[in-house]
Order: sequence, then structure tokens, then C-alpha cells
Amino acid sequence: MNGTWQGIVNFALMAADLHSTKVLITGGSGLVGRYLTSLLLSEGYTVAHLSRKHNQFGRVRVHRWDPEKGILDPVVLEGTDVIVHLAGKNIGRGRWTTERKKEIMESRVCSALLLHNTISRNRIPLKAFISASGAGFYGQATTEAIFTETDPPGQGFLAEVCRRWEDAAGNFEGSGIRTVKIRSAVVLEKNDAAMKRLMMSSKAGFLVRIGKGEQYMPWIHVSDLCRIYLKAISDREMSGTYNAVSPEHVMHREFMATLAVVTGKYLLPFNIPPLMLKLAYGEMSGVVLGGSRISPEKIISAGFRFEHGNLNEALADLLKQ
Repeated sequence: MNGTWQGIVNFALMAADLHSTKVLITGGSGLVGRYLTSLLLSEGYTVAHLSRKHNQFGRVRVHRWDPEKGILDPVVLEGTDVIVHLAGKNIGRGRWTTERKKEIMESRVCSALLLHNTISRNRIPLKAFISASGAGFYGQATTEAIFTETDPPGQGFLAEVCRRWEDAAGNFEGSGIRTVKIRSAVVLEKNDAAMKRLMMSSKAGFLVRIGKGEQYMPWIHVSDLCRIYLKAISDREMSGTYNAVSPEHVMHREFMATLAVVTGKYLLPFNIPPLMLKLAYGEMSGVVLGGSRISPEKIISAGFRFEHGNLNEALADLLKQ
């Protein structure tokens, strides 16, 4: 009986500790940030946002900061247990001009450095720093490789962004703070920019493949991605880098064929030539014209189970909403 009561007491203490955990999210007004905020609130966490805007999100307090100007009041970090760093300019919006590349890079790297410097100077006892990263770390080439977290970064701008993004997060690790870096694949959500682009022609009643169609398209359902972030926050054994990608590997042509079945749209029998994409989007076209397989085995071995690991089911779940 004593053992039973001790177990109940331990469970109660763990629950109380969980409910007192304060999570601060940067980029909380973005698509993933909004989903993650709702999930954390439903799990009993206290959530706050760091934002350059004044938007409110229900029960979430929004604090102002300006990473570009190096403005962050250390007072807003007091009492924070975990920071989830999602902030970053959208890589898929507009051509990658020199100025745009600078914005994409600095929005991720400089903001992480500002957070670390502020926490270090003010000796804020942060328990964990969870940083977003991307599958673009491995480059945009299509190969036969199945990339794991131990592989080196690939070539190209996006790989360099992810490498420097993770290096900035590594400063927290160097300060003795548990640090987790999440390399996410294309996030499937009906309002996401990537999904909207893939379904752009659906209003006309058809879908079309891009490029050769033989490039792999690593993907993850938005709810699975947020559950990985939740695990990274709550599982104190997690540290280092993890791929956030569905275990089902599909090529672009297979993805579009499945999307056509789920939506009931006609899939055109020809592809948009790569040259057209390169003329329209320049260097950024590589994001959709290339891609290799990425392994999720490390996060699975850590005890995570995908709820939406099948593409047909994942798309059906998203598009029925």
C-alpha cells in the first residue's frame, strides 16, 4: 500500500511540475507556432510569445522584441523554463535576392544569438532551448542516400542557413543548457505556403507535377511535428539534433498522385519543366526541384510514434478540416 501511495504522490508531483512549466515561443504567430501553442495549452503548460507584433493569442501573453535592432527586455524572460525558437523569415516567399537571403539568414541566426546573450548576461536559469531547423540542412540534391543526423551539411544556401541556425542554437548547449534542434521536412497543413503552392491549380480542377517528379519529398503532418516539439520540451533525455520527417518516403510524382486521389482532382499527364521554375523563382526553385530521403529513426528510437505516417491518411485528415 505504501508503494502505491508513493507512486500516486510521485505522479502528482510530476503533474504539478509540468503544469508550472513556462514555455516561451518565438515565431508563435506563425503556422507551426499557433498549432504548438494550442497543443501546449491543452497539456497544461503556461505559454508566452515573443513577437514584433501586438497580436494576442487567447490565453497567451505576447511580449515585444526586435531581433533586427537587438531589442529584448530581459524581464520578459524571467521565470521562463523552456524557449522554443521558431522565428524566421519565410524561405518560400519571393526570389532569393541578395537582400532576401540576408533577411532569411539573420532572422534565424541573429535572433538566436540575441536570446543567448540576454540569457547569459542576466543569468536566467533556462532549463531547455528547442530550436527549429530544416531538412534543407542536407542540401537540395536528389541522391540515393537516406540522410541521418550524423551526415554533414549539404551544399547551397538553404544548407548554409540550417548549419548556421544550428550553430547559433549550439551556444545554449555550450552554456550547459539542454538543447534540441528539430530538422523538419515540408510541413503538411492546408494553409501552409507549400501546400497552397502544390494545390494552386486545383481551383481550375486539376493538379500538375513539378520538374521530373523523381525528387523525393520529405514531409510531416503539422500535428506530428508539434508532438515532436512537445516531446522535446517534456523529455529531459532528449538533446542534440532530430529529423522531423514521416517514415514514409515518397517521390514528388507519388505525392501528387496521392493528392489527386484525396482531392478528386485530375492530375495532368505532363510536368512543369524545371527551366520554367528556375526562370520564375531562380535559386529558390531548388527547394521543390530537388530532395532526398531522410531518416526519422532517431526520433522513433527516442520513443516517438507518428500518428500520421501514411501520406494518404495524412492528406485526407488535413483536407477534410
